[in-house]
Amino acid sequence: MPFPFGIASAVAILALLSLPAAPASSAGPCGSRTAAPSKITHVLVIVEENTSYSTALKAPYIHTLSSSCGLATNYHGVTHPSLGNYLAMTSGSIPRKVRGTDCSPSPGCRSNGRSIFGQTHGRWRVWAESMPGPCSHTTSGLYAVRHTAAPYYYRLRRSCRLHQVGLTAPRHGLARALSAGRLPRFGLIVPNLVNDMHNGCHSCGDNWLRTWVPRIVASPAYQNGSTALLITWDEAYGTGNHVALMAVSPYTKPGSRANGPYAHYALLRAMEDILHLRHLGSAAHAKRGLAHAFGLS
Repeated sequence: MPFPFGIASAVAILALLSLPAAPASSAGPCGSRTAAPSKITHVLVIVEENTSYSTALKAPYIHTLSSSCGLATNYHGVTHPSLGNYLAMTSGSIPRKVRGTDCSPSPGCRSNGRSIFGQTHGRWRVWAESMPGPCSHTTSGLYAVRHTAAPYYYRLRRSCRLHQVGLTAPRHGLARALSAGRLPRFGLIVPNLVNDMHNGCHSCGDNWLRTWVPRIVASPAYQNGSTALLITWDEAYGTGNHVALMAVSPYTKPGSRANGPYAHYALLRAMEDILHLRHLGSAAHAKRGLAHAFGLS
């Protein structure tokens, strides 16, 4: 029978099916290692959208994951709308011309500063679901460029098409990277506008995480102790911008709590600490201890 989605989609789906099943352990995905996490060389971040801390934790899978891994209980976005939060967590600063807007990348809407992407010297990746082409600069359908950060950095203008790819791209998609052991030092994973909860479908985001988190946990790079996964939300209106941040790693004790207060700048600081990078922008002055609370430093 012909495959109804085309050859490229068939390859991507077969790649997903080829991943090993998540470990069937009552202990859950976290806390399997007690040694110092010096082996962590890959940090993956999933960013969901526009959902408050309390609402996110009511979702069944998210609630279970937060209990079996690590959770920041007093964590906040730093601005509204979305774009500034993504730049804050990847560079430690929000350019004045970008503040208060979700503009598309252009000479009048970009950052000339450094970012965690550039700090990895080309060993970074953005996997964006539903993106129509590599490093697309235009919001289209269920893809929102403002949620991907990398296209807004002038310093990445020549490398973005190589490093920002579709989530299920046949050759460079996330499933292929996981199964082949080709994870970057820093990876940003971006669900589409339905699966990131942006459009109000909290069950969609919960089910998307239920699909992808076990695949990451089952990957060789996670199982050998070299990968940490962080999951957060960009912002939440009407709640003091209080959002959830979860840490998933072999070094994170089940039920770990980081009580804060923390914000996106502290997340950048934690990622830089894990990868032994210099602190950029406001990350240098952000509250310390986030990585340590989750056993990641």
